[in-house]
Amino acid sequence: MSFKAGQFMDLTLIEPPETDAEGNARGFSINSAPDDTELIFTTRLRDTAFKRVLQTMPLGTEIRVEGPFGNLTLHNNASRPAVLLAGGIGITPFRSIVRWAAHEKLPHRILLFYANRRPEDAPFLNELRDLAREDPRLTFIPTMTQMSRSHLPWKGETGYIDHALIGKYLQSSTSPGNQITGPIYYLAGPRAMVAGLRAMLNKAGVDDDDIRTEEFTGY
Repeated sequence: MSFKAGQFMDLTLIEPPETDAEGNARGFSINSAPDDTELIFTTRLRDTAFKRVLQTMPLGTEIRVEGPFGNLTLHNNASRPAVLLAGGIGITPFRSIVRWAAHEKLPHRILLFYANRRPEDAPFLNELRDLAREDPRLTFIPTMTQMSRSHLPWKGETGYIDHALIGKYLQSSTSPGNQITGPIYYLAGPRAMVAGLRAMLNKAGVDDDDIRTEEFTGY
């Protein structure tokens, strides 16, 4: 099968041993890049029938997979940087995008902002750091909002993703004499966070045409 980095698929359990009002299907971002050898989905576990079945079903269990769907894919105009804003498990479509961009050596300037409560809660944190070291076109900015509850050292950004944080790194990513046009923003994460980020960008003067999101329920 083929797909574009950033797309998602619908996964449906077939005659599961239990179900609930949320149903037997979920939409999951494809976490792997199109040229990876495996098709990977990643999710946080919750106490729902779907997730309980997911945890206990044996390897080799058949499920129904439909797709790919969605337009949360990298824009074509490489003169416009991509600003990816992720919270928690919302990192999954962006992991696909930045891995693909690195594999293909795409010319796009990509800034990936990644908010979590603590480093312990941040999937793929070290992998994304390593990828940014290897790819000069990728800037990775993780930020933690509850470091008082962490047992790990942290020298990076703290607090929520806001306009000041984005502006700080967007400005520093532009070399003198190399003017770039406005970025395209991509948002993924919990629904409330995505809504808050959109409102913040709108207040800062970013047009909705330059904001791309994908809505999911039941992570």
